[in-house]
Amino acid sequence: MSGPTKPRGFALITGASNGIGLELAHLMAQRGHDLLLVARSADRLATLASGLQLEHGVTVRHLALDLAAPGAAKTLHSYCQSENLPVSILVNNAGYGDYKPVAEADAGVLGDMLQLNVVTLTELSCLFASDFKRQGFGRIGNIGSISAFQPCPGMASYGASKGYVMQFTEALHAELRGSGVTATVINPGFTDTGFNARAEMVGHSITKGAAQAKDVAQVAYEAMMAGQMNRVVGFVNRLWAQSAQFSPSRHMLLWVAQWHLRDRSKSKANSAGW
Repeated sequence: MSGPTKPRGFALITGASNGIGLELAHLMAQRGHDLLLVARSADRLATLASGLQLEHGVTVRHLALDLAAPGAAKTLHSYCQSENLPVSILVNNAGYGDYKPVAEADAGVLGDMLQLNVVTLTELSCLFASDFKRQGFGRIGNIGSISAFQPCPGMASYGASKGYVMQFTEALHAELRGSGVTATVINPGFTDTGFNARAEMVGHSITKGAAQAKDVAQVAYEAMMAGQMNRVVGFVNRLWAQSAQFSPSRHMLLWVAQWHLRDRSKSKANSAGW
């Protein structure tokens, strides 16, 4: 009796060295996928790759690359072609946020964030969707956020970037219908990853009860492989997403978000001894 069929092609995961990307790498290796792992840290990727190969018997390639750099998407796509790596799954997981009012933010940080969250994701989706259509099969999974469903004072650029990711992916899903290729946007709420530290949100009340990256990765994998268009992770988040979509007032959505922003200011004041 023959064993299960090995998944076709490589699964390319960006931001694979920590958080949701790391958990997806473990999960997909366990499911028999060969992997191409991409992140900035060469050492962490090398350690992860060797461990996954040893534990699961899959082929794991890795590439250290700053995906926030202009042209990074084309560099990554060209690498896959030159190395003859037949990618059939693309997971755009790399991304970060900056939790500051726009007037207090670093314009350069916001520019790099949008380059990574929006431009690189779009370019990679474009390049690999074309490849996938030619081969008649492919899965694209774009990691979004529950912040896509409403304006986010204090994280205005991040929330807007995830709103773009959601609408872009839904439109791409429609364009690919019937081709054997699907695009899925996965929208988790706050998740226990390195994101909170980079966004300077550690200890903030709205991060309490954050989801575990392993659980988010499981949902993301199932939704992507099933070819779903949009998956919100978590029951409460799904209720919030639905209520935001049907809210009679944009001002009401802003009020809720601003309440969280005021809560952050109080937390910072208390921590400073004010």
